[in-house]
Amino acid sequence: MDETAIPPSESVASLSVSSPPPPQTSSSQMSLEERFRIVRSVGEECIQEDELLNLLEKKPQLVCYDGFEPSGRMHIAQGVMKAINVNKLTSAGCKVKIWIADWFAQLNNKMGGDLKKIKVVGEYLIEIWKAVGMNLEGGQVEFLWSSDEINSRANEYWPLVMDIARRNKLPRIVRCCQIMGRNEQDELTAAQIFYPCMQCADIFFLKADICQLGMDQRKVNVLAREYCDDIKRKNKPIILSHHMLPGLQQGQEKMSKSDPSSSVYMEDEEAEVNLKIRKAYCPPQIAAGNPCLEYIKYIILPWFNEFKVERSPQNGGDKIYKTFEELAVDYESGELHPGDVKPALAKSLNKILQPVRDHFKNDANARELLRRVKSYKVTK
Repeated sequence: MDETAIPPSESVASLSVSSPPPPQTSSSQMSLEERFRIVRSVGEECIQEDELLNLLEKKPQLVCYDGFEPSGRMHIAQGVMKAINVNKLTSAGCKVKIWIADWFAQLNNKMGGDLKKIKVVGEYLIEIWKAVGMNLEGGQVEFLWSSDEINSRANEYWPLVMDIARRNKLPRIVRCCQIMGRNEQDELTAAQIFYPCMQCADIFFLKADICQLGMDQRKVNVLAREYCDDIKRKNKPIILSHHMLPGLQQGQEKMSKSDPSSSVYMEDEEAEVNLKIRKAYCPPQIAAGNPCLEYIKYIILPWFNEFKVERSPQNGGDKIYKTFEELAVDYESGELHPGDVKPALAKSLNKILQPVRDHFKNDANARELLRRVKSYKVTK
């Protein structure tokens, strides 16, 4: 398949020329098993699969909640992986509510707690998702600013937050601090202690059937299910936790906004992408924990449905991989070398990112948002 010929979603045709193809079958024509397969494929872990299947059978449109702190430039996992996952969910008939957690970023002291800067970052992130090909057609994706929604329905939100806080001991809440990029040994502010109670409340406030967040958010989602036990609520939110991509350097379990070499950013120039991938950790014949191979597994293959390696005839010639399993076999045997993988990976990444670069170059509002975001100091 020619990678450059993939049609964009109609809703973002003016912005994207390389987005994942829209589904060929509408959700109303899909079987229950097919909808379950698509939704389940988003998560590395699902709590609980039987509950998900039951809900898909009984409810025409499930509400999926995903949230993010506007805290700096967007890396490729947050940009491309989220677009892939959201497009899968909407193709299966789900509604996705994306919670722009501006107040939460302020509580967590991101952008120095400056809410104006945080809002600029939030607008920039939305521009990226539009440009990369998140399917926004038909109102199945809704962006909601936490500050606006909470203020408009404060009488619903704050009693819920207080009830969650009242029913949990402080050590249980502190164990959830991982959701903020903190650990239990960190010296937490009172605001950061309050944060997990609010994030748990978000799930019910947004009437979410599915919590579709990263594995690093698992603990607070489990807290929400425990809260359902406390209040004798039968229908618990389903936890669908997606995989977390590692950083590009050796020993980096996750990408870091404070270390530009740990990830590819969504508006990185072609030369920057090439350099980062060239310097990335990619040990020969080791597939497990290899960040370059993880990029292929979780970004390139889902996007293009293939990974093309271009080699000279004396080095084995060109080869197209359709599955990660066949690629891993070749890599671990030494048939596929890091020197083959890295240029092919960089080329594929650049094809995905080019529409985003074009958008931030050609659209004056997007260009100004990026300029301002780049000028902000990233705070931990």
